[in-house]
Amino acid sequence: MRRRILLVDDEVAVLLTLKAVLEISGFEVDTAASAREGVSKLHTREYQMLITDMRMEHDVAGIEVIKAARAAVYHPVVALLTAYPVSDEDWQEMGADQLLVKPMHTRILLRQIEDMIAAHDRKFAEQGTAVSSSAPGQSAPAKKAKVIAKKTEPKKKTISRKVVARKSKFSKIPLEVAEKRTPTGARKPSAKPKARAETSATKTARTSAKRRS
Repeated sequence: MRRRILLVDDEVAVLLTLKAVLEISGFEVDTAASAREGVSKLHTREYQMLITDMRMEHDVAGIEVIKAARAAVYHPVVALLTAYPVSDEDWQEMGADQLLVKPMHTRILLRQIEDMIAAHDRKFAEQGTAVSSSAPGQSAPAKKAKVIAKKTEPKKKTISRKVVARKSKFSKIPLEVAEKRTPTGARKPSAKPKARAETSATKTARTSAKRRS
């Protein structure tokens, strides 16, 4: 996010002075002259920091702006700017990260703003590191997807050892023996014709013997 700051104050002189100081220091600055305008700008743009006055339309108008900043998804740094003394517990309960008291020296103001932004960025960086370090090497969805992929992976066809043994056994049969084997589907010659032939020869021999006798 760019170094963009939103200034909310109903005193025009304060707005113009702070805007000039911050822009010289390299910030992009938007201004709002009321709490309602400040809330509207928080909803339409993103800011790295919010600096808001407390007493504007009413004595606690600044709290409305702070609540809107806390509800923003981009989490800006929040500073409460006031000319009235406020206890630490009060402004912290309001949701502010820092209290800025008017009037303030320009150099001190810039240093405080830079320190607040650096601390805010460091805080979110540490939170991101903690989340990433606590996560396992492989997330649960990734592991689940890997298991599903294994289940849906097509099974490889395996050849039985018995089939391989049979193939290797018949592959070693000599060609001569293989040729003597009866092909599948061929019918073996019946032994009955041979038996019949032998019976006819015997009868003929017997008939000839009778005639000679």
